[in-house]
Amino acid sequence: MSAVREGYLAGKVAVVTGGCGGIGAAVCARFAAEGAAVYATGLAEPAGGLASGLVFQRHDVTREESTIALMGRIEGEHGRLDVLVNAAGIEIEKTVEQTSREEWDRIFAVNVTGTFLTSKHALPLMRKAGGGSIVNFGSYDGFIADPNLAAYCATKGAVHALTRAMACDHGPDNIRVNAICPGYVDTPMLKSFFDSMGDAERLREEARRVHPMRRYGTPEDMANLVNWLAGDEARYASGQLWVLDGGLSAQIQQMRV
Repeated sequence: MSAVREGYLAGKVAVVTGGCGGIGAAVCARFAAEGAAVYATGLAEPAGGLASGLVFQRHDVTREESTIALMGRIEGEHGRLDVLVNAAGIEIEKTVEQTSREEWDRIFAVNVTGTFLTSKHALPLMRKAGGGSIVNFGSYDGFIADPNLAAYCATKGAVHALTRAMACDHGPDNIRVNAICPGYVDTPMLKSFFDSMGDAERLREEARRVHPMRRYGTPEDMANLVNWLAGDEARYASGQLWVLDGGLSAQIQQMRV
């Protein structure tokens, strides 16, 4: 974990959807280390429980009543919200032709509607705080495309557009909205993608080789940027799509998998 001034998020209240695994868990750990009161949400609490300093809230991002209950708890316990990270997301490794209508609706419900609903009901609590920071998770797949991720790419393009729209609408309330757009990050989702393509070990090595930095990212790499965007040092950063991919998309030719 990179060094940041002690207590960078001291006194702030934060919610991280999808906070119990992958990138979301790394964000929660970083926020807690920086002094924030952190609510990690998910469909189920991890079997081993959460790290010290984190509060779990069961939350289905696709259900509006679940989001209302989450924000009601935060209002009752803190009366404000400073940071929202929309990290909940799923992936479907299929082409458009292979994707069922049910799968299409499900991935949009989680990745896009979930971001919409949680943001919608967080905004009043952020106004009470005098402003805040919303960090959405897009993807470099919202700009370019990996094979067999058609619906996923579509959802991330939608998140990018929604991020910019919210930044325009709520900037006057001192609410900043940004999106982080990861490339390849070492998470269970990435493992699932490699496994779905066949010859997973070869693909993992190819993924490392094609990156200018010869590695793919870690959840902690993502958490470093989320942490900065959440705090006051990023007070003039809003409406941006922050590509964090180790230079992968800077190249002319992308990997063929």
